[in-house]
Amino acid sequence: MASKGKQVGVGPDGKDTNPRGIPYAPFVDKVEDYVSSRADVEPTLRSFQEMVAKYQFMEQNLQRRVAGLRDKMPDIQKTLETVRFLKLRAGGDDDDDDEEEDEIETTFELNDTLYAKARVPRTKEVYLWLGANVMLSYPVGEAEELLEGKLKAARTSLGNCEEDLDFLREQITTMEVAVARVYNWDVVQKRKEKEEEEEKVGTKEKTEGTAGG
Repeated sequence: MASKGKQVGVGPDGKDTNPRGIPYAPFVDKVEDYVSSRADVEPTLRSFQEMVAKYQFMEQNLQRRVAGLRDKMPDIQKTLETVRFLKLRAGGDDDDDDEEEDEIETTFELNDTLYAKARVPRTKEVYLWLGANVMLSYPVGEAEELLEGKLKAARTSLGNCEEDLDFLREQITTMEVAVARVYNWDVVQKRKEKEEEEEKVGTKEKTEGTAGG
């Protein structure tokens, strides 16, 4: 039966998945471990091709996630640098009564092509977008810690995604090799069956010819 072979592989560490739970592909060393007759070939190939499709689906999702992280990380980094700058200014002389001198003039982005000028006073509080149209106020120190955590998490996630993409490519290659081996085994078996059939026909004709003589 097609199900007699293992449908999940085992990695060098003896586990059947990588650290994020993606299963190893089975390595087909002996086709006979997966098919015992030509009747098993079609369901086995279908099973392997379904696994390839699943790996490719995960690969596409990870590629989109990687693209999103690479877009998001520069924004987090830029926001963190701004917060650190505001924190540095907030640590200045609080007894300075010259508010005009404490202000800085800057530009901020309204959209991709539109910027506006603003005067920013020295402050110990910032507002951060958290997504889903939610903005919260944070003390500058807490905002810095929050952004540092988000940046660290994004870098870790990006590293994991890139590692998983490499892993998935290896599993897809392994499964494509498995499909090719099962297909080639079927071709060889078909050729053997044809040769055996031709040999039987030849033997039968030779026997009939001898009997007729």
